[in-house]
Amino acid sequence: MRDILDTIDAWCTAGTRFAVASVVRTWSSAPKQPGAAMAVSEYGEVAGSVSGGCVESAVYELARQALDTGEPAGETFTVDDDDAFAVGLPCGGSLEVAVRPVVEQQFAQWSALAEAVRLGRGATAVTVLSGPAPAGAHLLVLDDGQVMGTVGGRERDAEATALLCLPAREDGSSGSRPDAGSDWAAVRRLTDGTCVFVESFSAPPRMLIFGAIDFAGALARLGAFLGHRVTVCDARPVFATPARFPDAHEVVVDWPHRWLAGTEVDERTAICVLTHDPKFDIPLLEVALRTDAAYVGAMGSRRTHRDRLRRLREAGVSEAALARLRSPIGLDLGGRSAQETAVSIMAEIIALRSGGTGRALSTTTAPIHRVETCGAGPYELLAPT
Repeated sequence: MRDILDTIDAWCTAGTRFAVASVVRTWSSAPKQPGAAMAVSEYGEVAGSVSGGCVESAVYELARQALDTGEPAGETFTVDDDDAFAVGLPCGGSLEVAVRPVVEQQFAQWSALAEAVRLGRGATAVTVLSGPAPAGAHLLVLDDGQVMGTVGGRERDAEATALLCLPAREDGSSGSRPDAGSDWAAVRRLTDGTCVFVESFSAPPRMLIFGAIDFAGALARLGAFLGHRVTVCDARPVFATPARFPDAHEVVVDWPHRWLAGTEVDERTAICVLTHDPKFDIPLLEVALRTDAAYVGAMGSRRTHRDRLRRLREAGVSEAALARLRSPIGLDLGGRSAQETAVSIMAEIIALRSGGTGRALSTTTAPIHRVETCGAGPYELLAPT
């Protein structure tokens, strides 16, 4: 959904009617997870995707139907259904899509959601799918406590709002697992039988890049593209400038270890040390390896890595902490340029977050798409081998 909110906001501003189709449930190896969305305007414009191309045409027609009738629609596509093959879902799995036309009274809510996500703030939306409450009713809760819209009455609104902070429950709920700090989407059922679709948008994960070099510019660009809030930090003011790092959300001039010690780091943060200068990276890594950061990587040759480990041990860093250090940084892709190195680093971060192996898919037999409803949480740290 995130990737289509700016388009939806533009349609709201222009007064253009539209419908939103969302994946609300999946089974087996469906191509996308709950929360994937496609929007269709009254003029036939399309934004987003619900299946990576498999069932887009059929969902487009459902959205056009919803716009024409003003009524929500839905359909389940499965490999066991001849119609699924007809619309092109031979990749396996099943997915349920719910389509709701958005009425003009809801435009302000969608614009507020787009603004919250754009500013890196949290927000949660609840949409009625079926039951006693009117289908398509929409409620938005922002992280400052502001509530917009309704799902059909004060009691339902209060219950729906209370659901937003609950973890996954054994109540028949379906959807991606609500890990702390991560986007998630799930089907919930209220006590009166109303079935609702809950979408929670978290603040983006942070990427902290230390060392204002050309590799940092490429990594900042790719990190921002992949949804991180990127900070570049360097002690040298002549190099650490917004003009040199236009893709970074923040450029800081300070001693890296001092700045890191005073900034917020959580279990989704990626720390990338590109300085490969002992006077910067040893004190910086001492601080970084004491944090809850999901990923700590450092650039340098294997000889530099051995010397770095020696210095860190002399500084009193434990073996358990050193086992978290990804050094030399990145996966072995064979690239040399700044851009190729950035891909290597981001590939390692994605693999750790998703539990991937980093191997070619053609050499593996495990499912291509990891199931987010079970297994390790985001950025499970694996000791380097």
